[in-house]
Order: sequence, then structure tokens, then C-alpha cells
Amino acid sequence: MPAAAACYHCGLPIPADVDIHVEVDAQLRSMCCGGCQAVAQAIVANDLTDYYRHRDALPERPGSREALPAALQEMGLFDHPEVQKNFVHSLGEHQREAALILEGITCAACVWLNEQHLARQPGVVGVDINYATRRARVRWDERRIKLSQILAAIAAIGYRAHPYDPARSELLAQQERRTAIWRLFVAGFGMMQVMMYAIPAYLSNDGDMTPDIQQLLRWASLILTLPVMLYSTAPFFRSAWRDLKLLRVGMDVPVALGVGSAFAASSWATFTASGAVYFDSVTMFVFFLLTGRYFEMMARQQAVRGIEALARALPAFAARLDKFPALTAEHIAVADLKIGDLLLVRPGEVIPADGTIIQGESAADESLLTGEHIAVLKRNGDALIGGSVNVGSPLVLRVDKIGAETRLAAIQRLVERASVEKPRVVEMADRIAARFVGVLLVLAVASGAAWTFIEPARALWVFVAVLVVSCPCALSLATPAALTVATGALSRLGVLVTRGHAIEALARANHFVFDKTGTLTEGRMTLSETLPLGRLTASAAQALAAALEQGSEHPIGRALRLQDGAEPLTSVADIRAFTGQGVEALVDGKTVRVGTPGFAGALHGQPLSAAALRWSAAGGSVIALADAQGWLALFRLKDHLRPQAAALMAALRGMGVKLTILSGDTPQAVAEVAAQLGVTDVHGAQSPEHKQASIARLQADGAIVAMLGDGVNDAPVLAQAQVSIAVGGATDLARQQADIIMLTEDLSHLAQGIQLARRSLRIVRQNLAWAFAYNLLAIPLAMAGVVTPWMAGIGMSASSLLVVLNALRLQGRIDSQVYGAALPARAA
Repeated sequence: MPAAAACYHCGLPIPADVDIHVEVDAQLRSMCCGGCQAVAQAIVANDLTDYYRHRDALPERPGSREALPAALQEMGLFDHPEVQKNFVHSLGEHQREAALILEGITCAACVWLNEQHLARQPGVVGVDINYATRRARVRWDERRIKLSQILAAIAAIGYRAHPYDPARSELLAQQERRTAIWRLFVAGFGMMQVMMYAIPAYLSNDGDMTPDIQQLLRWASLILTLPVMLYSTAPFFRSAWRDLKLLRVGMDVPVALGVGSAFAASSWATFTASGAVYFDSVTMFVFFLLTGRYFEMMARQQAVRGIEALARALPAFAARLDKFPALTAEHIAVADLKIGDLLLVRPGEVIPADGTIIQGESAADESLLTGEHIAVLKRNGDALIGGSVNVGSPLVLRVDKIGAETRLAAIQRLVERASVEKPRVVEMADRIAARFVGVLLVLAVASGAAWTFIEPARALWVFVAVLVVSCPCALSLATPAALTVATGALSRLGVLVTRGHAIEALARANHFVFDKTGTLTEGRMTLSETLPLGRLTASAAQALAAALEQGSEHPIGRALRLQDGAEPLTSVADIRAFTGQGVEALVDGKTVRVGTPGFAGALHGQPLSAAALRWSAAGGSVIALADAQGWLALFRLKDHLRPQAAALMAALRGMGVKLTILSGDTPQAVAEVAAQLGVTDVHGAQSPEHKQASIARLQADGAIVAMLGDGVNDAPVLAQAQVSIAVGGATDLARQQADIIMLTEDLSHLAQGIQLARRSLRIVRQNLAWAFAYNLLAIPLAMAGVVTPWMAGIGMSASSLLVVLNALRLQGRIDSQVYGAALPARAA
């Protein structure tokens, strides 16, 4: 490989779209990723460049970890804020969270060991690892433990962890595939050659082959089997040895024990020229096992690509304008962008950061982020989302948010959180798998011992077959594989899963509860009419209401602010918001309220006049303004149903679920919307506490409740439901606590998401049923001597492969549904 094509620091190939350099010893050295760049810069900054001059080799596995001189490791490089900025974010004053990639994970027991070991470290407050993606989410208190200590704790039990980097992750995946192919090739070549020497022994009759020829064939088989044992099976023995040193039994222990014992017995028979040899069965078993694991690995990597797509959305470089309005740009790394930078984004290029258009008009493809496959028109002053694609004309963008503050980063964090959290069914499968191997070893020893009395010549092979025929990996993969595929596919619909249990709960939900404003309606309310009630003119009442609502994020508050013809804002003090009811403030020392008629009227206790009641009953959302002396004004606000709301309700009724609307709006306004949607269970004038109590009553009656709200003032209600869904674009992702966030305004995507969640749950059940059925059938057959070792190898590999391929079948259906649904929209 040419020197320029390999990373100077770690030795990995440099991707074609990466152009990163660090000056080392007065020469620019090429780097493969930001992680190596940060480490190399730290080495140079700390006068440790002798490390590069005197090292005699690259890391033992290039790219598997950052290569650091010992002095720099002791300094805790990964604790440096500049190194952490791309993969560590703050959860509070002292709590931090990092996304890591773990190497060496081969089974669910490995996941369990790492989680248990890290959880016992002082200062670690949480750790979740996804078996399918090998990704970990670690949370810690930086006052009690440092990230470098966490990485050291992982290394102490024989695993490797490094910061998650999409480019490095893909390179490691390529390396994993390349190594797997070579191990498979050696095993396959060895198997074919050994079979050539085994066939004459099988076909010859007694006396047809002289002892010296027979011994020659045995020695040839032994020599040809050695590369298979030393290279192809090395991962099994390394993993098993690591497990045994830690006094535990992982899923590679039975494999290593079975293969090792068979090879040892055959080698002894060769050395002593007595007994039977089974080198052909050993190589055949290893070949079939590696074949299954290779296809499982390929399927697993394909399954996680949907999630990885978000991480790869941003480009590596951006074109920064230093002399605007001149459009001469310099290329800089996206990681070096600063707020306020002006960028040139050409047609076909990816928007590198969140920002605002200051010149140009174009369209943006936001499908990766919202699931909407129709480009959105963008004009001067409009916001652009990093990760979307400019599909029209050149644009000049002012950077508003970078790094962890961007919308894409927030989405990515939520997806990562969902991918590592374990639903109840996964935890159950992991607990069973963790105990499975110990029980298996007992059964294998008991079977071998029994066959020494039944038929001693077959005892060893029964022992080996029992060890290798079982497949706890299928049990551990059954649920994560399906949920990983579903999470990535739902994100392409604009349905963002942020909690591990969300897909399962959404599939089981049989009662859907909706908020009205901003959920079933567009949430863009407009003031259609004002009724003064004596002491204020209409414009003065509007100005006073706007002043009280000046800090509100609710659609009603936005509608009341700065109306045409309103007087200038009144000065107010001591503004207090009452969730679901309204706002109270002091105006010239007097208390004034704006909100629901009941909330505002409680300030003075006077009923509305008959004329005001008739005016209120005419429809729309009615908001009242009052002080301690009485009513000041009523406001009628209008909102419009979302275009897909009626279709969503019809689809849900077709799925056999019950529908309820709970809203804080007036009963008349809620009933008007419900009539258009055909919903009969309707409740208006509901405070958040009333909504929460209503959902609790439904749950007490056995309902599995899904709650849909706009996330502005529905937090307690969303938390009460088994699965919560925030709709309305989910503009403030950092504050959303919902289990699922609708990134798209199209409610029809939710109906598709529910169908996909139900199909995902069926896939999970099929996988679990297969995993349990296979093991319950295969182990007794192996104990009875029906299954040979090579047959056991095929069965074990095929079982793991089957559950992953079954999950990928779900991906195929989802893709056809997503893009099939998009075609009519494009045609229209």
C-alpha cells in the first residue's frame, strides 16, 4: 500500500473523502479520521514525537484502538475536552455520556460481563450495550471517575473500547469482513484437503491399506488441520481463554472445548498409531461454523446500516466563505466550523450544519431526517437542517448550530439511546442465555459419561456434538436483530424511536389517546374574533393578552402575540404559567389572567353573561382575559385539522383499537374536531392532571395506552402512558421525553409505523420460538447420538443465521412500504 494511502498514526486505509493532515517533524502526515488527528496533535503538542521515530510496529490490530505512547496514556488523553467534544455530551453539571464501540463482543455473555463490570466501577451511573451493533452508551459522574479509567476498566477484562466514529466504524467492519473471509478460506481449503486423505480410509476394506500408508495419511491430515486450528479457530480459543480467566463460561467455551478435545484425541491417536482420527470432522465443523458466523456478521452489519446512516449524514468538509459576498471558498473540516461562519452549499451537496439562508433560493431533501420524500422549498431567511441535501440552486448559509447542538446530533443521540436500551423481552432472553452455557456443559459431560458405558467409541463425538449443537447466540440475537432493523426503518419514515421498549409497546397498544391542539390540528392557531367585555377596547385587550403570553411556546400563546392592529405591548411583571390552564401576571400592580374561561374566571368568581355564553358556543377555541374586578375580553381562535388526521383515525379503527381525545380546549371546540374525525369518546377542558387520571383509569381497566401530544405541556400525561408519541415536528428535541417522536408532519406515517411495529413484534416472536424450539430439539438428539459434530456445526450456524435473515426480511418489507408509499406523492 502506498504510504499516502495509509494513516500515519494507526495504519488504516484512508477513505477517499477524507483529507486530514497533522504536521509531524515538519512534514504533513495523512490521517484517516478525527480521532487519529486528535491523538497525533496531542503527541506533537506534548513533545512526544519520538514515539513515531522509535516505534517498530503499528498497533497489533491497526485501527482497533488508538495507538498511544505510554506517557500520553498516563496523561489521560481521552479526558481532554477537545478530544471528547465529538463523542461526549453533558447530561447535567457533572454527568457525562459517551458513545463507544466495543471490540471482542462475541455473545450475550460478553455484553452481560461488560455491563456488570462497568456498573461496579465507582462513578459509573449507567451502561447499556447493544449486542447487534456492538455499541455502548456509558454515563458517569466526572467527579468520581474519568473516561480514561472507564476505557481501562474495559481493557482489563480483555475487551477494547474506543469512541464511536462512523468512518472508523465502517473501516472496522471492513476489517472484520476481510479477516472472516481469510479464516473461512483457510478452514475451507483445509477441509477439502483433509477430506482427500480421509476418503481412502472410508472406502477401503480391512486389509486394503497397509499400516504405514494409513499412518502417512493420518500425519498428512494432522499437518493440514494445524493451520485450521491455529488460525481459523483462534477467535474461539482466545474468547474461551478470556472467559475462563474471568471464571465464567461464555458461548465460545463449548465450541473451543469441543473442537479442542476432538483435535487432541485425534492427535493422540496419530502419535500412538492407535484409535480413530476425526480430522475431517474437525475441519468440516470449523468450516460450517465459520460460514454461519460470516453470513450472520454480514446480515448483522446490514441490519445496523439503517441506524448508521444518520451518523454518516454530515459531510467531512464544508466550503467556508471568508470574503462574502465574493463566492470564493476554502475547504475546512466540518469539525472546525464555528457559529456565524458563512458557507457555500452547491446543488447536490449535503448541508454541513444547522443554519439560516442569507442568499439564494432552492429546495432541500430532508427525507433522511423527516421521512418526507418531497423536497421542501427554501428561501432567504429560512432555516436549514444539517444532513439534508440541497437539490436546487447554490445557497449561502450562516451557521447557527454546530456539533452536539444540531438537530441531527439530537436525533442521533435519541436513536443511540433507543438502540442500547433493552426491552423486557431482551432482558429475559439475555438472562436465559447467560445461564444456558453452564447447563449445556453439565449435559455434555453427562452425555459423554453415559456413552462411555453404552458405546465407548462414540462417547467423544456425542460429547462434542452436545457442546456445539446448541445455539444460545440465536436466543440472544432473536430480539435485538429485529428491533435494530425496525428502528432504522422507522426512522426513514420520520418516526423516531427513542426508547428501547417503544416498538414493543406500540405494537401492543390497544387504546390511543390524542391531545387536540398541535396534534390532530396543525397547531397554527389564528385569532379570528375578539369580544370586549366592557372596560377595554378590542385592540387594548389583544395587547394585554399578547403581553401576558410573550414567553409562551403554546400555539394559543403564539396566536395572541402581536396581532395586526394591536396596541404596543403592555409592561407586565411576575409572569407565571399554569400548565394546561393559562398565564397569570401583574399589570400595574394588579393580577391579570389569560387562559381557559374557568381559569380566568376563578380570579373574580363572576359568571359570563348570557350574550357572552352564546358567543362562546358559536365554535372555535375560546380564551378569556380577566382581572380581579371581572371579565375583560373573550378571544375566538381557529385552527385547522391536519390533512391526514381523518385517515389516521380510520386506519386505527381498522386495526381494532379504541380512540379517545383529551384536550384542555373548550368542550365545544373539542367536540367540533371530534365530529369531523368520527371519534365519540371526547373530553374537553381537561387539565394535565385530569388527562393523567383518565389514562390511569384506562390502564386500570386493562388498556395498553399510547398517548399522542405535542410535547409542550403534556409531559406528565406522556409519562403515564405505556408508550408516548410526540407529534408536531418535535421542534425541541433536546427537551422531548417521549418514547417516539414524529419528525414528519404527515400523520399517515404513524399508521404505517404502527403496522411495522406489529410486524416487528411478530418477527421477534417467530425468532424466539425458533431459538427455543431448535435448542429443545437439537440438544436431546445430540445426547441420543443422532447428531454428528459436523451436523451440529451446520445446525448451530444455521440457527443464528436464520433469526438474522428473518429480521432482514422485515427490512425488505419496510423498504417496499416506505418507498412504495412515496411514489404516488412524487407522481402527484
